[in-house]
Amino acid sequence: MKRILILFLSLLPLFSIARNFEGRIVEKLSNEEKVPLPGASVFWKNTTQGTSSDADGRFSLNESPKSGILIVQFVGYETREIEVKNFKGKELIIELSPNIELDEVVVSKRKAGTILDRENPIQSQSITGAELCKAACCNLAESFETNASVDVSYADAATGAKSIKLLGLTGKYIEMMTEKNPNFKGLASVYGMVYVPGPWMESIQVSKGVGSVVNGFESITGQINIEYQKPQNAPKLYLNAYGNSMGMSEGNMITGLKFSDKLSTSILAHGQDNMREIDHNHDNFLDDPMVRQYNFVNRWYWKPNKYWITQFGVKFIDEQRIGGQKGYDETKINDINNAYRINIDTRRYEAFAKIGYIFPKNDDRSVALITNFSSHEQKSFYGLRNYDANQKYLYANLLFQSYIGNLTHKYTAGLSFIYNDFDDKLYGDKVIGTDRHEKIAGAYAEYTWLPSDEITLQAGLRYDYNSVYGGFMTPRLHFRYQFAEKSTLRIAAGSGRRTANAIAENSFLLASNRAFNLASDLKQESAWNYGLSLTQYFSLWGQDFTASADFYRTEFNNQVIVDVDQNAHQVNFYNLEGQSYANNFQFELKFEPLNRLDMTTAIRFSDVKADINNELQKVPYVNRYKGLVNLSYSTNMNIWQFDFTAQFNGDMRIPSTASNPVEYQRREESPAYTMLNAQITRRFRIWEVYAGVENLGNYTQKHPVIAADQPFGENFDASMVWGPIQERKFYLGLRLTIE
Repeated sequence: MKRILILFLSLLPLFSIARNFEGRIVEKLSNEEKVPLPGASVFWKNTTQGTSSDADGRFSLNESPKSGILIVQFVGYETREIEVKNFKGKELIIELSPNIELDEVVVSKRKAGTILDRENPIQSQSITGAELCKAACCNLAESFETNASVDVSYADAATGAKSIKLLGLTGKYIEMMTEKNPNFKGLASVYGMVYVPGPWMESIQVSKGVGSVVNGFESITGQINIEYQKPQNAPKLYLNAYGNSMGMSEGNMITGLKFSDKLSTSILAHGQDNMREIDHNHDNFLDDPMVRQYNFVNRWYWKPNKYWITQFGVKFIDEQRIGGQKGYDETKINDINNAYRINIDTRRYEAFAKIGYIFPKNDDRSVALITNFSSHEQKSFYGLRNYDANQKYLYANLLFQSYIGNLTHKYTAGLSFIYNDFDDKLYGDKVIGTDRHEKIAGAYAEYTWLPSDEITLQAGLRYDYNSVYGGFMTPRLHFRYQFAEKSTLRIAAGSGRRTANAIAENSFLLASNRAFNLASDLKQESAWNYGLSLTQYFSLWGQDFTASADFYRTEFNNQVIVDVDQNAHQVNFYNLEGQSYANNFQFELKFEPLNRLDMTTAIRFSDVKADINNELQKVPYVNRYKGLVNLSYSTNMNIWQFDFTAQFNGDMRIPSTASNPVEYQRREESPAYTMLNAQITRRFRIWEVYAGVENLGNYTQKHPVIAADQPFGENFDASMVWGPIQERKFYLGLRLTIE
């Protein structure tokens, strides 16, 4: 016992100096929060005695130090030396700071320009921002230069109006939408595409054939939906400046402000100025109209919680468009002693709101309200004729989405309402026009069957009652079958209706001295559309290919015929008596022949005929065939990009001018011609420069204005345009993006 006591007393000095070191290793963030660092190494200096921190960053050392200095190390953080000789037994908190900055690692892959929707039963493709940057793309009308399905061309040689075609038929049979809101109706149908600046667009969705009944009854040949840049994703600042050799300059700005994850807003501004009188073909008529446009949008995004989401905004457009002869004297009276002038003043106001609610206990059940209001005012004169118009348009769509039993059976049901107050007057020898107040109430249901990933069946039916034309039904059916891993078949059928606005939708014909004759009993237009498409993905020679082929046929029951054949000095509007149809076949192939070189080739054939002037004949201004080749190459990291597009335009029928004097007669068919466009883009960190040329081959239609020397005579006509009217055009642009 004595020996044990002596041993204990001899060891007591050692126990008196041994200390148990405990501590915690953390990183102190900018908001003063301390985050534990697990796995940090802790050891005494100049010893092998140490440990590591646990999941909470804690450690414990029970050794007597020789130096009294504790070393703390952690990968990516500073190494600290802590002197602990004055440590009083409290928990030691050791803060580490990051001290290694890794070089930026960039994983780069070129964005797809056009994306085919593999799951959608409706044949549709999305034109992304990457595709829009392959050309100058100043506005929506110029966004389809590299697209094989949509044609855009000048409608006349004086106003700059653009004519858009899909499936061989003009744009009035396409349902134009902005973020699922029907838009650009009536007065905006001719110039609406130039009201959407290219830099504002996030993407464009193009679908062929009849669309979903959810979006309305008007889609006959297809739908074009525009998605704007969203407030929640908007850059801090985006600037785009553009100028071309025709004297046009424009600027665009997008700025976003994010108050929180729940609330954000953005402002989109656009200005365009082209007030130079340019006449390269020396016919005394402007080659390009003079345009001054101001365009402004303010939109908001609000998501108070995970169940509610709200988007709303306002838009304003002010545009002056001037065409006609050079040398017009503003101080003189507008009569035959002055130059021939076209002046179109437009002011348009829009407001929209989208409110959605997701049910808390079921993410696949939701309800939404989509609304849009527009007021369009236009005052114009075409030579000695005045054309004034006003339109107020209100759209509301309330829809409910859910399923029956399970997600194999989905459905959407809803109610819609349209108020369309349309009033236009054309003043000439007599006053003609429209004063129509439409109220359209509709109900619809759409069922989607998804028995497997390979099959989708979508059937929809809606009933609408029009206060002017009465009630009607609109059935639609879409079917998708992926019969092999890389093979998809789509079938579509359905009907569509629309109300014709004869003068407004053909106002480009006012760039002539043709007399306008409207039948007193113009009916609603109605048609059936049938479509079949096949998409095939395959590999060949180590490269991936996407091939698609489709055929669509449109048959009209009722149609408002625009007859410019009956008399070279008149345009007659009357109801269809007989047949009217459009057959459209297209084949398209996309592939990458070389690394970073994308290639698109396409060919399309159109057969569009109607009973015009008691004769079944080709509808004028429709190309019999059209081909497309688009090449896009980018260097490593997308620093340089080179784009080239060739459009091969087949012949088309031109309305008869046989009754004109010989010097004012034109050919009855246009020649085939090719349009070439090219662009080079150089990208830097936050900005990029692009330069390009349109109509590289400098091909133009000769003498596009008939009787340009006698603009007030009966033979004057600037509306008979079948080809390009502008010579080779160079442009330069700059984009700056600060995220």
